[in-house]
Amino acid sequence: MTVTASVLRKDIYHLLDEVLATGKALEVKRKSGTVKIIAGKVSPKMERLRKHECIQGDPEDLVHSDWSGEWQP
Repeated sequence: MTVTASVLRKDIYHLLDEVLATGKALEVKRKSGTVKIIAGKVSPKMERLRKHECIQGDPEDLVHSDWSGEWQP
């Protein structure tokens, strides 16, 4: 579907809902160009994180370490 920027402004919520419901792209003509709005799923930021191995060894060793000699108030 192709609309003008004025039509998009007038009925933006309905048009965006239609793109989401149908999966069909919406083209918006503006001056000498065209902008395409497409539906897609954006994954949350936390799902894109990579796992890093930061602790070398057993994490339980850190829990039971005595750091009192290193700490100064």
